[in-house]
Amino acid sequence: MDITAIMSERRGAHTVASLPLDLDLTIGQKPDEHCAVVGIIGKEQVFHNIIISLKALQHRGQESAGIATFDGSSMNLKKGMGLVGDVFQERDGMSTQPLAGSTGIGHTRYSTQGSKSLENAGPFVISSSVGYVALSHNGEITNQDRLREELKKKGSSFVTSSDTEVMLVEIAKDVAEFGMPRGIRYAMGRLNGAYAAAILINDRLFALRDPYGIRPLILGEFDGFYIIASESCAIDSLGGRVIRDVRPGELVEMTTSGPVSHFVYPARRTAHCMFEYVYFARPDSTIDGKEVFEVRKKIGEKLAEEYPVEADVVIPVPDSGRAQALGYSHRSGIPYDEGLIKNRYSQRTFIMPSQKSREAAVKIKLNPIRSVVEGKKVVLVDDSIVRGNTIKHIVSILRKAGATQIHVRIGCPPILSPCYFGVDMKTKDQFLASGKTVEEIRREIGADTLGYISIKNLTRSIEFSKDQLCIGCLNGSYPTYVQGKGYELQAALEGY
Repeated sequence: MDITAIMSERRGAHTVASLPLDLDLTIGQKPDEHCAVVGIIGKEQVFHNIIISLKALQHRGQESAGIATFDGSSMNLKKGMGLVGDVFQERDGMSTQPLAGSTGIGHTRYSTQGSKSLENAGPFVISSSVGYVALSHNGEITNQDRLREELKKKGSSFVTSSDTEVMLVEIAKDVAEFGMPRGIRYAMGRLNGAYAAAILINDRLFALRDPYGIRPLILGEFDGFYIIASESCAIDSLGGRVIRDVRPGELVEMTTSGPVSHFVYPARRTAHCMFEYVYFARPDSTIDGKEVFEVRKKIGEKLAEEYPVEADVVIPVPDSGRAQALGYSHRSGIPYDEGLIKNRYSQRTFIMPSQKSREAAVKIKLNPIRSVVEGKKVVLVDDSIVRGNTIKHIVSILRKAGATQIHVRIGCPPILSPCYFGVDMKTKDQFLASGKTVEEIRREIGADTLGYISIKNLTRSIEFSKDQLCIGCLNGSYPTYVQGKGYELQAALEGY
């Protein structure tokens, strides 16, 4: 079965035509992404509602965005590089080039260095013997190299180097062979790693989550529509109601009458990504029953208990440390204030693809409020330290603004090991904490004291046990099989 496809222009969008290809446009570029997925079904057009929900999830990826819709006879696709508002330019609240269809999926993405290309942007669409199949995926398939080679031997060909395309080809092949939903269940037995996905098979919309529940996926409804989204904030943005989380290992079909669960593919344990609560998710989102803002406040409270200090003011690194700083202030009794102003037009440095771009962004990103910090003993609170460039710069500018002492408190334990499940953290030797004691890190960033929350208090704050979370980046113990260690040879992290 040939299940490759190409895209051709039609009225500013793309339609899919079946055509055999054997091209790999991005050889050697592995897309390790942390992304947003959306899927909406209703009795009316879904295009504009997908745009709204993608904008609510813009923080999960700023390099590319895309939407695929099914109009009853064909799959329409539009995607491009840049922010959602750049790709889908709107005038007077209406897109200049809407895609027809009452069922559709959307995607935002950020990539590692070297894989920033339109070919690797989502959603992915192919035509097959079962019809059109589209996939929007958040996560990383850890055995994608082996699956790719096996599929090629069976006659499949690939247009990109993306693990999402491998997942899509595997699902389409298995659905054609075994039908629905048995084919998707069979594919899940072949896929290792992390995936939260919105799947469109012609006009049928599905939500799929890996058996460990590593990446979040939420079901909701609004105004007669039903939605799949990476975070509940997307549902809120549409004035909707959260129905529930997709369970780990579950396949849910979204219909115009509501969600229908087909099966749950069991695992021995869950492994929700702790970094969702620490950094990635919007604080107003609720993931697996836990409100992110409340979790981060509890992290700050635990930090104050673990690392008390005499100080005059608690300030956050905006916006990432705000909830944690509030919790620290509340528990310690030290007044909270805003000591740093963020340039709202600067991008998140963690998801920028090169060291030079990150360093330049840091310089224009933050400016101190001198009256808050001058002559003060400051507690500086942030969510995490990965590479260390940002926190070094912040400590430096607070010194220049007159802070007499700077006590850094971090709401995530030291990151020591690579992540293989969809986060751009692949080279152990580039982590600031790798091979260093806390005292050595303190000296390197220039702080007077430094305190990281413990794994025990992190898990208590999230209110999941250590066995219910993925904390592989903290202790090197991963919840599921990781194919080889060649992943560690990918592009090095270059600055944070």
